Amino acid sequence: MTKTNAMRMLDKAKIEYTPIEYTVDENDLSGTSIAKSVGMEYSQVFKTLVAKGDKTGPIVMCIPVDKEIDLKKAAQVSGNKKVEMIHVKDLLSLTGYIRGGCSPVGMKKKFPTYICASCENHEKITVSAGIKGCQLLISVSELVGFVEATKCDIVK
Repeated sequence: MTKTNAMRMLDKAKIEYTPIEYTVDENDLSGTSIAKSVGMEYSQVFKTLVAKGDKTGPIVMCIPVDKEIDLKKAAQVSGNKKVEMIHVKDLLSLTGYIRGGCSPVGMKKKFPTYICASCENHEKITVSAGIKGCQLLISVSELVGFVEATKCDIVK
């Protein structure tokens, strides 16, 4: 298994995680198909979304794969009037990650990060390892602390 930047950063911080590899279906990069591939409940598998606020610039949001982001709530919690998703074509240059492999850990820069408060229903959740085909099973408290995420309600 290739070590990703996210894994190297967690190793350096001495944060435990378990990599879970899965087969990528290029026709279906949905989080729900990833959850099925890794055999976990949707509520425990989180996707990473990147948006841009009119005041703050880029913000990172982690939500369960079966949920939809509420941009009004995201704007409110992040101190913006308006928040819109960034274009997929801008994802790599901004974060260092591609669609289907975007991790809240190890982006090019540190952006304000918000995680759905439902993460508290689990001791561990998975997020992308930074590449398609691998998720990281990690302690919620360690992830939240490491990326300095704010737990809040950001889903519809």
